Amino acid sequence: MKAIILSGGKGTRLRPLTYSGAKQLVPVANKPVLFYCIENIVEAGIKDVGIIISPETGQEIKDTVGDGGRWGIDIKYITQDVPGGLAHAIKIAHDFLADSPFVMYLGDNLIGAGIDKFVDEFQKNRPDALILLKEVEDPRQFGVAEVSSDGKVIRLIEKPEAPPSNLALVGIYLFSPEIHNAIERIRPSRRGELEITDAIQELIQMGSNVESFVLDMWWLDTGKKDDLLTANAIVLDDRLKGNISGTVDNSSRILGRVAVGKGSVIKDSTIRGPVVIGDNTVIENSFIGPHTSIGSYVKIIKSSVEHSVIMNESELRDIERLEESLVGRRVRIIENRKTHKALRLMLGDDSVVEV
Repeated sequence: MKAIILSGGKGTRLRPLTYSGAKQLVPVANKPVLFYCIENIVEAGIKDVGIIISPETGQEIKDTVGDGGRWGIDIKYITQDVPGGLAHAIKIAHDFLADSPFVMYLGDNLIGAGIDKFVDEFQKNRPDALILLKEVEDPRQFGVAEVSSDGKVIRLIEKPEAPPSNLALVGIYLFSPEIHNAIERIRPSRRGELEITDAIQELIQMGSNVESFVLDMWWLDTGKKDDLLTANAIVLDDRLKGNISGTVDNSSRILGRVAVGKGSVIKDSTIRGPVVIGDNTVIENSFIGPHTSIGSYVKIIKSSVEHSVIMNESELRDIERLEESLVGRRVRIIENRKTHKALRLMLGDDSVVEV
């Protein structure tokens, strides 16, 4: 069995952050979202992985991920020159996939467990497609499935005005090679893309067996700031293990689960977990509150931060309160007034903000 991970796109919902980087590399609990996808695939026993990249951010993904050696897998990069849809991504990966069944994983999706049980079920039952579904409050924003009582998929609709159910398609799919025949039979949608919902619907019309699995765990598409911050909080709650590899002075307090990386220094500060702090970071005369991820080579001086993601090489100085914020790399936020207000920011790389 093989896997493809979709890591292209322009990340418009995370701009300005994604003007200068791939959305799949934005960190959750100090690890790129894409790495969680790869780890889930590896844990399911899959060794051959294709990563679909775009011309704009493909080189950054190659530089960050490498050849797969760190996970003991082989990675092949496949360039999608235009954003032609999810089914188009499968089409351009056909040579890599050949006649193998495969997992298709959207590189900005996170779920609350591994995918090994879905892979096992797929290999046991041998359907032509196994799709993962999740109950959502507003299904009009998603591809929506109508399923029978025994889990068979009856039809799929992309972002319907009148949804037939509240079951949204999760960005993880398992397919037999028959999906290639279905894709050849569909045409681009009104937005000019080959939709995966149309391809799966074509499978159904061809008489193929399309099964579903409704998730009872959390699922998040990290393509928006608030969802990414939620994902960061959930992963810190679920997976963070306290570990102090840096230096914490006697005037500081560490409360709850906190991870501090090598070379980092905590002075005269309070850290209330769950919090993860990268390597060679300085926290001085500051308060770091729950659900915060701070990258490497960061400086936080005389500031208060919580429920935020602060990426590498950024600096906060004399900021009375920063919360619910996503701060890119090499950002400087410094005080320039005395009014007490909580800051809510989304900043792209190389920004300088005076507040």
